[in-house]
Amino acid sequence: MEAPSLSLLELNGLVRRSIHACLPDEYWVQAELSDVRVNRSGHCYLEFVQKDEKSSALVAKARGIVWGNVFARLIPYFEQETGQAFVAGIKVLVKVTVDFHELYGYSLTVTDIDPTYTLGDMARRRKEILLQLEKEGVLTLNKELELPLLTQRIAVISSATAAGYGDFCSQLEHNPFGFVFYTRLFPAVMQGEQVESSIIAALDRIYAECENWDVVVIIRGGGAASDLSGFDTYELAANCAQFPLPIVTGIGHERDDTVLDLISHTRVKTPTAAAEFLINHALQTAERLETCARLVRERLEERLQGERERLERCISRIPAQMQMRLQREAFRQERLISRLDAAWKSRIMKERYRLQTFSHLAVTLQARFQKEFHRLDLLEQRIKSASPELLLKRGYSITLKDGRSLTDASSLKPGDEVVTYLLKGRFKSKVTESNKQE
Repeated sequence: MEAPSLSLLELNGLVRRSIHACLPDEYWVQAELSDVRVNRSGHCYLEFVQKDEKSSALVAKARGIVWGNVFARLIPYFEQETGQAFVAGIKVLVKVTVDFHELYGYSLTVTDIDPTYTLGDMARRRKEILLQLEKEGVLTLNKELELPLLTQRIAVISSATAAGYGDFCSQLEHNPFGFVFYTRLFPAVMQGEQVESSIIAALDRIYAECENWDVVVIIRGGGAASDLSGFDTYELAANCAQFPLPIVTGIGHERDDTVLDLISHTRVKTPTAAAEFLINHALQTAERLETCARLVRERLEERLQGERERLERCISRIPAQMQMRLQREAFRQERLISRLDAAWKSRIMKERYRLQTFSHLAVTLQARFQKEFHRLDLLEQRIKSASPELLLKRGYSITLKDGRSLTDASSLKPGDEVVTYLLKGRFKSKVTESNKQE
């Protein structure tokens, strides 16, 4: 049997009737918003999605609509309860009816919403962010910074037009104690999708001149609680947690803490409370300085009094100490004189002994010299008596052959030439005959 032939309109009508027959009730559905658009008539058009928990891939998708009269009632209630704007990216639990229109197709019509589900998801996301920061070891870094005793140089991150910024500056300027604070605004967007990137950019500008500031204050005056979602992001929390200056937050809400509040050094409720915190910190520092100054004055007076008494005691002991010192010096002088006298006597005795030794040595040397002079005289006489000149004077002569004196005629042979020296002059001879004397 052949299938009946239907027009598209007839088929879609059959689908619509079938869906209404099979799904006639309202159903609570968990889904994530991937698109939220409100038209001029006040109707809100949505796109619901579901993602795989492991891969984040889309596993289901459906169009949705919140009619204007329902949207005007549900959304303020949702945002008031959650502090979260009804925007894409959040998870919701909504009551829907299943519809199918011949022209527009399948859709879900929202009739109610449960804020507690979104609150739970937001809390889960906050917990995940905090656990990630703790795992990275940066969760409490900013809290561990020591707030400077003098927090007068304040870098403020806020909107330039925010009333809370004006209240903050006015509170500091007109503080009842006359403390002087130096503030500078680093403008940032404090609501909407640009909160994260805008505040991080302001922190980067402050970091570039970090040595000029004592503390950073992030304030936001008023505004809807639904605008707080920008303060619950990992990137903003990680930047603030690792910032080298203490961060004070006054974001203008009391019921819930954002992730930024939880990782900042100090969290207060409002911009005015932030100013009061800084004034009170300055007051505590001033009181500590006053206490220190008072203690210095008291301790100084005690010290001066103690030194006066010690000086008086020293002055009173001077005469006795002087007398004792003079006696010690006199005794020491006597000992020195005695030792000096003994030393001189010993030195004189040594010199006397040395002189006596020298005198004995001189006598000995003199006798030795006389003996040597006598010996030299004898030698001189012997030398003179053996002098050839003296022999020549007595009539003797000296005959030389080849420069040597002759004492034996047998050493000559006929024809040899000899030289004979007399007292006066010399002469040469040639040997004609030589006889050996027996």
